[in-house]
Amino acid sequence: MANAPKPTTVKKESSTASNLFATLVIPICILIGVTLFIFVLGKPSNFQIDPAVASANSSLSLAFYNEDTHAILPHPGNYGGMAYKGGFIVPILMGMLLMVFVFSIERLIVIGKATGKGSLDAFVKKIQSLLSSGNISAAAAECDKQEGSVANVIKSGLKKYGEMETEQNMDTDQKCLAIQKDIEEATSLEMPMLEQNLTIIATLVSVGTLMGLLGTVTGMIKAFGGLANSGAPDQAALATGISEALINTATGIGTSTIAIIMYNILTSKIDKLTYAIDEAGFSIIQTYASTHK
Repeated sequence: MANAPKPTTVKKESSTASNLFATLVIPICILIGVTLFIFVLGKPSNFQIDPAVASANSSLSLAFYNEDTHAILPHPGNYGGMAYKGGFIVPILMGMLLMVFVFSIERLIVIGKATGKGSLDAFVKKIQSLLSSGNISAAAAECDKQEGSVANVIKSGLKKYGEMETEQNMDTDQKCLAIQKDIEEATSLEMPMLEQNLTIIATLVSVGTLMGLLGTVTGMIKAFGGLANSGAPDQAALATGISEALINTATGIGTSTIAIIMYNILTSKIDKLTYAIDEAGFSIIQTYASTHK
């Protein structure tokens, strides 16, 4: 009994560019977060001198601002100044939030290219219709028009379909198995490229929450430090510490929430591509089996 021939494979796209992209994006996003924190959130126009301190010391000005003192407060309703008071965890969380957006947009672009030029559902239905009529060459032509990873996998299966037409040393079951293996091999080469960088988004889901929690803890440490002073509690220190805790909590939760939403959207899109390949692949195998009984 002859062995099934090796499946033809779709050329695998190199992951070097994607790895380089991830390597560059992470530090750049953190750097942008720090820059925004210092020059946008921390600009002097966001702050005012604490009225209580100003009345006691009229010589105090913003020029003498030091982040270790509580004499400078954000203007009422100034969210940039409030965020700046969140401390050193805030720029890290801002960088992580920016990473979520950058990697999500990059994955959406890649998945869009993998889907192809037209509607994926319409493409699969057209392939099934052409297979039902036995027009294999037209189905391959539709793959060329559609382009993308799904079309590449289906075209690989159609190519193997054509090869099996001239194969004399295999029975129908073996030929169907060869076509199925070819589609699986092509899928294993194309689909992993779509999942690259998703692990980064999934990691940001957990890390964002943990970083927010770390900011919460540091803020509460400062808050209780204000209460621990001998005599009357330092109300400014207490308020600043609680503000830092809440700002970091909100930013961390917001980052994780967006990361979860984007991760689920991206995985659902990849699942849709996988289902389309499975549906079209099943049609190819069934068509061959039914026409070569």
